[in-house]
Amino acid sequence: MQLMRIGQAGQETPVVVDGERYFDASSAVTEFGGDFGPRFWAEGLPKLQSLVELGQLPPFDAEGKRIGAPIASPQAVICIGLNYTDHAAEAGQPIPTNLVTFLKHPGTIVGPNDPVGILPGSEKTDWEVEFGFVMGKRAHALASPEEGLAAIAGFTLVNDVSERAFQNLTPQWGLGKNMPSSTPVGPKVVTADSIDTSNVGLRTLVNGELRQDGNTSKMIFDVGTIVYKLSQYMTLEPGDIVSTGTPAGVAMAGTHPFLTAGDVVELQGDGLGSQLSLIHI
Repeated sequence: MQLMRIGQAGQETPVVVDGERYFDASSAVTEFGGDFGPRFWAEGLPKLQSLVELGQLPPFDAEGKRIGAPIASPQAVICIGLNYTDHAAEAGQPIPTNLVTFLKHPGTIVGPNDPVGILPGSEKTDWEVEFGFVMGKRAHALASPEEGLAAIAGFTLVNDVSERAFQNLTPQWGLGKNMPSSTPVGPKVVTADSIDTSNVGLRTLVNGELRQDGNTSKMIFDVGTIVYKLSQYMTLEPGDIVSTGTPAGVAMAGTHPFLTAGDVVELQGDGLGSQLSLIHI
């Protein structure tokens, strides 16, 4: 099952996608997130699947409509850095022995095809295709990575847009990770039973030219281990988004120029759909 939010910003309709068919889920749920989020991710997914199978959701016409981020207002966006062997190498960093983490403000989330802005004074705006997931259960002090994997509701595509000069102003990366519209998410959340997390191809194209061509098989910490390890230090709640790091091929490596106004960034994730963002000032 796939979940989308479609419509103008702030007026999105929750939509379920089953194959090529789109269904309006607003009669069953108010949102895939927001205040309703924790209860939905913990309890509502099986109900929604049942309504689809019973034909009790009306069809939805998605043609020509804006696609919003598939999750509304998560309470937390937790990101993992340096989590691919090839990306750690291009950054000149040793392989981490524990999670490198930082937070993004939920207000930075935009839809997968919404414009991405460059802040005044920015000279090193970078792309980062990432495999993201949404928590389905509360996770605290879990006993194993298997428990961590079982706590995930679904998976999505994330662009962790970063300003490298700002990021490197301090030992903490937050100054370069929280610009407005710096976290395109979506187009959809694919439920956890539909994805082989160990083999998801991830690609970035800038102005039609391939920049990143990676695979989750090169992740240092897999998704179950990420949840397990995070849960030793914090409590993850249903609806929280975790973005699991980027493969090699970012501009920071020095092989490609940073983003400028007018560039078009396309992200692709196997089974997750694609994003297309115009860069503007």
